Amino acid sequence: MTGFWLMFLLPVWALLAPPLPDEERWVPWAAIGVLFALMIGLRYEVGGDWGSYLQHFHMADALPFTQAVRLGDPGHFLVNWVVGRLGGDIYWVNLLYGSLMMWGTVVFCRRQPWPWLALLVAVPYMLIVVGMGYSRQAVALGFALLGLSALGDQRVRTFVVCIAMGALFHKSAVLLLPVAALAASRNRTLTVGLVGLTGALLYYLLLADSTETLWENYVEAQYHSEGGLIRVAMNVVPAVLFLVFRDRLAGDAERRLWVCISLFAIACLPLVPLASTAVDRVALYLIPLQLFVFARLPLLAGGDVRVRTLLVAGTVAYYAVVQYVWLHFATHAEYWVPYRFLPFE
Repeated sequence: MTGFWLMFLLPVWALLAPPLPDEERWVPWAAIGVLFALMIGLRYEVGGDWGSYLQHFHMADALPFTQAVRLGDPGHFLVNWVVGRLGGDIYWVNLLYGSLMMWGTVVFCRRQPWPWLALLVAVPYMLIVVGMGYSRQAVALGFALLGLSALGDQRVRTFVVCIAMGALFHKSAVLLLPVAALAASRNRTLTVGLVGLTGALLYYLLLADSTETLWENYVEAQYHSEGGLIRVAMNVVPAVLFLVFRDRLAGDAERRLWVCISLFAIACLPLVPLASTAVDRVALYLIPLQLFVFARLPLLAGGDVRVRTLLVAGTVAYYAVVQYVWLHFATHAEYWVPYRFLPFE
């Protein structure tokens, strides 16, 4: 587990280190971003779906282009097909996916008032569990983070493009599209029209032929996602905090967006007993709410250094417990533990 705790402790160290001059602050972010991308991409037989993704690679590599991209999520199988044609292996794919996820993570975290705290919050579940276990969703989540960063600046078209890119790797990313329409504070008619047209196009291209299968697999089959309730509840905590303190945690430009996401997170809670697997998958795209809120929690202290220190320390302790509990007691933790790194195997 040393690798996992290294990932957790690096943001803690950055929180404690004296601030760098503005022109040098990109250096540790670049270094840690590259390191984390390498740890995600060059993991060796780590993650619950390792065997499935290895099979995806061999399937795509064995087929002509037109058949490979029709196996499932086209972006995912296209990457596997191209890597196979270039003589690469699954580690090339994972490294690209890890890099895309870290790109989105770093961009999103650096927008927050306490960026290293945002990165720390991302480590236990978003980077370790999702990044090293659910590769397609990890890429989609990376693009979602880029999109949410753009949407915070009212760049709706960039958000839509990012979500469309993410949906090429995992269809479920399209569920974030309505957020743009609901959160728009200007040109709402144009925004709704753009989101509607894009959503219809993505549905036709990606979902139309598989809607029935997705419904049967995620809803009617009554699969139970173990730990789904806990993961959904982890989004509800920051959602409630944000709704209570929204005027102090976000400016006018972003408040409407994160109110919408907070309401979505809370709405997921009563739906868990009905379709836990489906809701659990949707909740993955609401994880950025945790980063956004907890990286702003110290703002509630105002100028009181002691209260601010308690809020930061409390957040660090909370996510340290989350990571410890998951690594030691989660049902499927055995597929992640121990962490193994390809160069040392």
